[in-house]
Order: sequence, then structure tokens, then C-alpha cells
Amino acid sequence: MRRTAALLLRYSGGGGGEGGIPQALADVLVCPLSKKLLRSCEASGSLVSDAVGVSFPIVDGIPCLVPKDGKLLDHDQDKSEDGSTKDSFNSQ
Repeated sequence: MRRTAALLLRYSGGGGGEGGIPQALADVLVCPLSKKLLRSCEASGSLVSDAVGVSFPIVDGIPCLVPKDGKLLDHDQDKSEDGSTKDSFNSQ
């Protein structure tokens, strides 16, 4: 386990910054609900599942992927996080 953590830190260039996670780890994490890859959102410091429109927080460098910790994203918030329009589910 230590060897894996050391390799992740070495190839990610450190600890991933303030409150973030190493990119190597972010590349393999999947949503606990949809099992699709998560994307890292620098603006909110969270991992976002575009498949279900849920944002999971990163606390002290640890992703909180428990479904009850996730927050639903509305369409406007999703747009403002990365500057592009996503075709997520509509609430109407």
C-alpha cells in the first residue's frame, strides 16, 4: 500500500496542491452511483460526475465519495464551473 501511494505521489508531482488530489488518482476514480469517470473541478475543489450531475467534495486531500456527501448540480452551476454548456438532465 505504501509503495502504491509513493508511486502516485511521485508521478503526480506532489500532493496535488491545496485541498486537491494527485492527478494520477483523479484519473482512476469513478462515481459511486454511475461507475463513470469523475472530472476534477478546480473552481469548487470537488470531483464532478457529469453522468448524474453530482459533485463530491475533497476534504483535506481526501475525496468524499459517499453518495450522501454528494451535492446535486443545477444546470447553471454546472455551466459556471467549467465555462461550457453541458447536456445534463433538465429539472423540468
